[in-house]
Amino acid sequence: MRDWGLVPEAVLERIVVVSPHPDDAVLGCGRLLAAHPNATVITVYAGTPPAYPDPPTHWDALCGFEPGDDVLARRRDEDRLALAVLDSTPVWLDFVEHQYLDRPDWVGADQTADGLEAALREVAPTAVFMPFGLANPDHTATHDAARIVRDRIPDPTWFCYEDMGYQHIPGLLAWRVAQLLRAEIWPTPAAPTVDTGGERKQQALAHYASQLRALEADWQIGAKLAAPAPEQFWSLDPPPPGWERLTRSP
Repeated sequence: MRDWGLVPEAVLERIVVVSPHPDDAVLGCGRLLAAHPNATVITVYAGTPPAYPDPPTHWDALCGFEPGDDVLARRRDEDRLALAVLDSTPVWLDFVEHQYLDRPDWVGADQTADGLEAALREVAPTAVFMPFGLANPDHTATHDAARIVRDRIPDPTWFCYEDMGYQHIPGLLAWRVAQLLRAEIWPTPAAPTVDTGGERKQQALAHYASQLRALEADWQIGAKLAAPAPEQFWSLDPPPPGWERLTRSP
């Protein structure tokens, strides 16, 4: 029992964080990234839409964007600067996030899994951190795509991280944990080494100026980031031998 939850440093030699949008990796894993230089952040929904809505979407308006702004170019610039603070490398996939598309055109896991797999194989990670995929359609699709890729590339150690903001929606995190448990993917809180001070995470987050405006308006993100334990990671492993029956409990 003394070793349960601990993560060997060899597992964390080459970290990849899978991020739905530019900023989600640092929001959910900034202290982890600060403690492990040369990590890679693969952002799934970083593609530029064929045209931006005019007027801007509700979210982009909260961020301060105006008609004619190249939102994704700005967000990639913010992401590049933020990840440089954490000595991490960005990889941006060209899928377009749902806010710019009609619902029938939303880009789901079946469309993104191959691109995510190729990006992961290029890095050959020892550990992959993917979002729980809560509430936001792009987060959910990113989680589902990562689950597909996990079946194809089981060798790295796989973890989930909590989607900052969305994990506070009542019951939603518990629902996802229960869903994984029933699939016999045993979600267990893990304790990888992180930057305990948090200053570099704050420095990195400061570069997401556009997103912080909206996150504060929608989520009071500042107070939540200041909580004593703002990051939590869960290992995704098979159940311990003999414990499988818990997945079938009434």
